[in-house]
Amino acid sequence: MDETVDRQWVGDLVRATIEEDLAGGVDVTTTATVDPDQVSVAELVARADGVVAGLEIAELVLRQVAAPDEIEIEYGVRDGDSVQRGAVLMTVRGKTRQLLTAERTTLNLLCHLSGVATLTRHWVDAVDGTGAVIRDTRKTMPLLRSLEKYAVRCGGGKNHRMGLSDAALIKDNHVIAAGGVAEAYRLVRKAYPEIGIEVEVDSVEDAVIAVESGAELILLDNMDVPLLREAVEKVAGRARLEASGGLTLDQAREVAETGVDFLAVGALTHSAPVLDIALDLKEA
Repeated sequence: MDETVDRQWVGDLVRATIEEDLAGGVDVTTTATVDPDQVSVAELVARADGVVAGLEIAELVLRQVAAPDEIEIEYGVRDGDSVQRGAVLMTVRGKTRQLLTAERTTLNLLCHLSGVATLTRHWVDAVDGTGAVIRDTRKTMPLLRSLEKYAVRCGGGKNHRMGLSDAALIKDNHVIAAGGVAEAYRLVRKAYPEIGIEVEVDSVEDAVIAVESGAELILLDNMDVPLLREAVEKVAGRARLEASGGLTLDQAREVAETGVDFLAVGALTHSAPVLDIALDLKEA
């Protein structure tokens, strides 16, 4: 994790996920079948090719379940690394009961975040060399936004705004409420003179209005490739442009080659399949 992720918040999240699994009780299967003094080695192993994200989160889960002096952890890779099927991501030595109790929560978080990183890398690779940047959106799982956006960075993508207060995005409903693109931009700029503003438009004409109103970043919503090219031509470098809405991986390069600066991809976080990772127990 990096400095953008609140570690205290992550610690609280980890504790909550463990409590959800134990529900105030114990792991009845593990308690019944495993001697309390048994020690094992567990390997976190990739079952598919992908990009890893969330190893420190996995470590936090393991250390939360185990006593600090009863567990040893060795990393085989680091977040952001590309791995192949069979790669050992982490090796853990500790009490068998604790390893098995922590297994599912560890994998839930690690597999999900690695899935986000892996999908992001596919998009980044698809537009490589075009100059366009892949960005995420706020279409994240509730309470997991900072971790999912961290995973996007592990995959080589960039983050859009984190929330509603760190940047303004004037969307179609704001435009309707304010009475037009230019008026919406004027009102936001007047209220928050220092904040970054992006204006969403669904036509080339509104893109021109937005840039002539002073917008420096324009989101081109649900435009096909010919319209994106036209918008790039008409804006003529006076603002940065972001394609968004209905984008698919197989058309990513074609969209990037229109000359837009960014592709905003909600699927990075709301539709990423997990990266298959297993915890394999071995004798100590």
